[in-house]
Amino acid sequence: MMDLNVKSVKDFVFELSSKSPTPGGGGASALAGALGIALGGMVANLTIGKPKYADKEDEMNALKVAAYRLQKELIDLIGKDADAFGPLAGAYRMPKGTEAERTSRARIMEASMKEASLVPLEMMKKCAESITLLEIFAEKGNILAVSDAACGAVLCKAAMQSAWLNVTANTVSIKDKDFAERVNAEGRRILDEYTPRADALYEKVEIGFKR
Repeated sequence: MMDLNVKSVKDFVFELSSKSPTPGGGGASALAGALGIALGGMVANLTIGKPKYADKEDEMNALKVAAYRLQKELIDLIGKDADAFGPLAGAYRMPKGTEAERTSRARIMEASMKEASLVPLEMMKKCAESITLLEIFAEKGNILAVSDAACGAVLCKAAMQSAWLNVTANTVSIKDKDFAERVNAEGRRILDEYTPRADALYEKVEIGFKR
């Protein structure tokens, strides 16, 4: 399998528009989240070293490290999402002519769908953590870059919502209903808490520009 993480932006976008099943919505979600938190790193770098924000220097340095970590983790999830889809695609092609074949196919599909639901759930968690950081960047970072923090929150919100669709696209077919319900509950909790927070940051910054 090709390493999606080392493709150029141009190649990735063209690959995304092709008939290849990967990258797909999951990979695009992870990339959007990485771009969102990268804007948080930008705010940190535009704050660090400025005399006006000298009292925020240590905090911004720590936040920058956290933002870079999340950026890397979200980029890594692009490849993990593609890797999780591979076994599921293979399972769909498995023979199902005999009872033994159907049983084997169902077992592999179930395991594959579980894994394919957990990767986008992890994206949601990273995006939620990113939104928390972006709130701080907007509050304490360089005021000239506050719009970048808000843009980051918008991207992370979109990434979180699209990752959620990838979670539910898999859990709807999982036979282990306890597992599916736990995954769905966690995803819904993240969505319900962090969507309004991203919206609030966006609205706060937008209102500020109207004054």
